[in-house]
Amino acid sequence: MAAPMDLANLHPRLIAGDRAALARAITLVESRRPDHQAAAQALLEQVMPRTGRAQRVGITGVPGAGKSTTIESLGCNLTAAGHRVAVLAVDPSSGRHGGSILGDKTRMERLAGDPNAYIRPSPSGGALGGVARKTREAMLLCEAAGFDVIIVETVGVGQSETVVAEMVDIFLVLLIPGGGDELQGIKKGLIEIADLIVINKADSDPKLAERSASHYRAALHILTPASPDWTPPVLTASGLLGQGLDKLWSTVERHREVMTANGERLARRAEQDARWMWAMVHERLDAALRAHPEVADLAPQLERQVRAGRLPASAAADRLLKAFGL
Repeated sequence: MAAPMDLANLHPRLIAGDRAALARAITLVESRRPDHQAAAQALLEQVMPRTGRAQRVGITGVPGAGKSTTIESLGCNLTAAGHRVAVLAVDPSSGRHGGSILGDKTRMERLAGDPNAYIRPSPSGGALGGVARKTREAMLLCEAAGFDVIIVETVGVGQSETVVAEMVDIFLVLLIPGGGDELQGIKKGLIEIADLIVINKADSDPKLAERSASHYRAALHILTPASPDWTPPVLTASGLLGQGLDKLWSTVERHREVMTANGERLARRAEQDARWMWAMVHERLDAALRAHPEVADLAPQLERQVRAGRLPASAAADRLLKAFGL
């Protein structure tokens, strides 16, 4: 952790692109110590003018979709083309099972060793909102350090996809050829928030991959697109062989051009920032409520009564808020 004496030098080192300073700044953001949180907020305010210029890409994938391999191949392509790439993760489940992002980092050895790339696991444990906050702030720090492509990877399944989609410019979903009913369960939810769908591992069975892509294209026709100017394309690719990744990235750039031209990119980011503000208000109010001495004393007995069916949850909530002073 950055000691207080180091903080004065952290800002100039960070904006100079010092990777050690970036790592230290993100660790500062992740710390729960009040003095570190205050220092992190001060640092974020300092770097804000240098943020917002990067392409923010969210990537998720169904189990077995080859996400790590694809991210590594894409990242290496981008650094070879002159980009600086940061990969961040949202993994609220890592505290329960150790998380897979650390394994992903090990598997992404080429990208992890690239001087123009930076891979950062999400902090282990914690609620989704807390992990998302740290990822958002890490994204700003990476932009301030000069990374112009930020890939936010969601490791978990379910709500984390929506959270990531709400912090990026384009949300990419990796699927596999076939896989049964194309519109069942989580995949239906993914399709509804996707800006781009990629059928990965197309090298294993190109015909099946193209047939799957056709099914998803047909499915997208019955959904109302988020933008009248953008219907999510469905591509086929092979992250393992690097096939189709140039087209994938050119599609990401085309999305940026379209959304910039119609004003939706700027509007999307403004809406994200406003939601982020209120999410932080809710998080801090919740923390203050739980830490209040009277609430802390009263909450266990009220919860027991609610669980036993002796007290309505609404009445218990009213008593807790009254104890808090509301």
